[in-house]
Amino acid sequence: MEQERRRMPRVPFVASAELLEVDTGTRMNAQVSELSLHGCYVDTLNPLPKGTSVYVKIFTEEYFFETPAIVVYSHAHLGMGLAFHDVKPHFVNVLQNWVMAGAGKKG
Repeated sequence: MEQERRRMPRVPFVASAELLEVDTGTRMNAQVSELSLHGCYVDTLNPLPKGTSVYVKIFTEEYFFETPAIVVYSHAHLGMGLAFHDVKPHFVNVLQNWVMAGAGKKG
């Protein structure tokens, strides 16, 4: 079994996401399936390579979250793990509420 290497465990979380690749300006739509305070897993058939800088926006019916991120791993034809950085304080609150709600559903 793969050892958990994340700083924070991820919780199940379903939301739409839009990614902007910083270097090329390429936009892609995806689906978030897991979320933590430090990153998320994005389901997409065409994941970006490890190390790619992106700007990610995550949407639910009521709220949205946006921040710069980096691709920390990529699974061909499945998705990729993103690590958030430089999250603005307002969006930290949104993220905390989503993670707490997700943790409540998990348990």
